[in-house]
Amino acid sequence: MPRNTRKRAKAPRADVRERLLDAADRLFYREGVRVVGIDRILAEAEAAKASLYQHFGCKDELVASYLERRTADSRANIEAYLADTPPSQRALRFFDWVVEWAESKDFRGCPLQHTVSELTDAAHPARAIAHRQRAWFTERFLEWTTAAGVKDAKATARALVVLFDGAVAASEVDGPQRASDARWMAKKLLAH
Repeated sequence: MPRNTRKRAKAPRADVRERLLDAADRLFYREGVRVVGIDRILAEAEAAKASLYQHFGCKDELVASYLERRTADSRANIEAYLADTPPSQRALRFFDWVVEWAESKDFRGCPLQHTVSELTDAAHPARAIAHRQRAWFTERFLEWTTAAGVKDAKATARALVVLFDGAVAASEVDGPQRASDARWMAKKLLAH
């Protein structure tokens, strides 16, 4: 999920927590959570190791905080994008958002998909954030398909979540055309 489109002001020197999160965000999204070590994040954030432990306790909590911030920004971005769209049209309009995201120059797929694929420990705190985001998507799609008057709103909502997942993963490999293909399929699903 993309970060909010509004630019964050550069964190003041005193706000070490935000500098650590900003550095983690850039590096984790671009390179992955396993490959990026704490020392690299500390160097980029110009922070001491004690600051990391004071604010996050460990790398696992930093990873979870990175995803928490990403999901919050993404939700705000999606809600703002759909704000002027009637509820009955939001499911399809959401896929316009996916297309725009896939076409953006910084697109590198879904940070949740990437992170979860790297973390094999089911108890990792980042996985709980991923589960909450999945539930959020499922709830939104159910609201939107119900508002659209779709015959089997629950099944259609679940299918749209799968379509979203595939669109994002395939767009990373094949390019943004896959997001456009997913929008086309979403339109067919919502028409039945």
